Amino acid sequence: MIKLRTYIFINSLQPQIASYMGTASQGFLPVPGDACVWMEVAPGMAVHRLTDIALKGSNVHLGQQIVERSYGSMFLHHRDQSDVLESGQKVLNYLQTEESSRQKCHIMWNEIIRAITPDHAVLINRDNRRGSMILPGQSMYILETEPAGYIVYAANEAEKASNITLIEARAVGAYGRLIMAGREADINVAAEAATKAIQSLTGQDVRV
Repeated sequence: MIKLRTYIFINSLQPQIASYMGTASQGFLPVPGDACVWMEVAPGMAVHRLTDIALKGSNVHLGQQIVERSYGSMFLHHRDQSDVLESGQKVLNYLQTEESSRQKCHIMWNEIIRAITPDHAVLINRDNRRGSMILPGQSMYILETEPAGYIVYAANEAEKASNITLIEARAVGAYGRLIMAGREADINVAAEAATKAIQSLTGQDVRV
């Protein structure tokens, strides 16, 4: 029995999230403007079969595949949205399920910390080497979700909405984690966009 934990279609990857995904990519690097499907299933080993189906389904590129004991995830991307949607649908057909049957997203943590101190900024930057740096005095937005894959969609929508800096967008494992930084007003807008993105998927009434 394969459980669909996450299924997210993104019609246009924003520059920062595309670049961030590229830093961790083991396959074909995504570029800004690519369409993308991010999937996560349980158990983890099942992702190999689903990857095979997706890649044979249309002309898409495999950007990343993570295989853990409990969960397996992959993202597919291509410039042509129809190719990405076609491969995603082939996987759903194999699973005999629909996108709406994916596991609901739960917000585990959702907070803005304002005017970060220099000491705090240094430790955050040392811990997060794939994204950009947070600067002292900036505000920081943190979001944690379960399942993890929904973080990619939240990050993309936040970047669309506001002029922020992406620090971390960890979308694998038991929980996903998003960290963004910027001016207080920009972070307020980004936080609202990210939480509304999650709400649009789950129907939750989410507040920062």
